[in-house]
Amino acid sequence: MAKVAGAGSFRILTVHILPGVINTVIVIATLRVGQLIIAEAILSFLGAGVRPPKPSWGAMIADGRGYLADAWWIAFFPGVAIFLVVMALNFLGDWFRDRLDPRLRQL
Repeated sequence: MAKVAGAGSFRILTVHILPGVINTVIVIATLRVGQLIIAEAILSFLGAGVRPPKPSWGAMIADGRGYLADAWWIAFFPGVAIFLVVMALNFLGDWFRDRLDPRLRQL
């Protein structure tokens, strides 16, 4: 209908398509970032992630694995940091979904 009225492709995208998908994109992006953090930590823990001069929570956990009996906090606190950040991102994505979904506004 907009094409028949003479609207350009950019206008159709910004006025008709983008408002319908931006809510879903925001929610999926916040949830996906948490998954990417976990994937990076797993790869770094296994030695296939970020190289040693750069910090990584997975590498910190792997480094602390040998000291669990004497200095458990070396591996514990990076694991807690991963947990808290991923949970915060998941709660943020859930909050965005609750705020942006018109079907949930009525509840």
